[in-house]
Amino acid sequence: MNNFTTQATKQNLQEFEAWKLAAFTAAIAERMFPNYALFSRVTETGNTDVLRMALDKVWEKLCQRGGKVNFETQLERVDAEVPDVSDYDMYGVYPALDASVAVCAAITQMEQASAEEAENIGQLSLESVATYLEVIADPELSDEELVRFINTHELMDQELEFQQQVFEQLRSIKTQQASMLDQLRQLAANEGVSNIGICDDE
Repeated sequence: MNNFTTQATKQNLQEFEAWKLAAFTAAIAERMFPNYALFSRVTETGNTDVLRMALDKVWEKLCQRGGKVNFETQLERVDAEVPDVSDYDMYGVYPALDASVAVCAAITQMEQASAEEAENIGQLSLESVATYLEVIADPELSDEELVRFINTHELMDQELEFQQQVFEQLRSIKTQQASMLDQLRQLAANEGVSNIGICDDE
């Protein structure tokens, strides 16, 4: 699979202010969130509400709404709901794990923003898409055909385009405008459809 970003994109991350790095990470986590929600409901494990509340608090703080948030406590709560892949014999635990890792990263970014961490979460989301595509691919494909299948698949194109849109929107914002961040959150929510094309509609 192609690596996540061009040099230009990486450079943009390095130039971003702390709140933009946090917003980028939150957007990636928001898009991945349905993967955890669906897994939690199907397996009747984990607590989707804990992750949802934590991510909501990240967005609210980014939009400079509400009062003081103890992100250390939020991180502890989310960390307790991260699935252990060794406990499950099913593919769905992997995108759920990736989503919970992304939510943890979004929380961490609020206290100590890191361009490297933001880049890692962007890469994690793309790797999550690649793993899903590998699972659904024809097992008869050669290694070369599999790589082509992954790199040219609609889901991969959509994720790359989404991340680029997040970059462009954040680059265009000069100040921490709540209205613009609300638009970013709506883009990331993608009407409840995740980076691997699933939603948690019951």
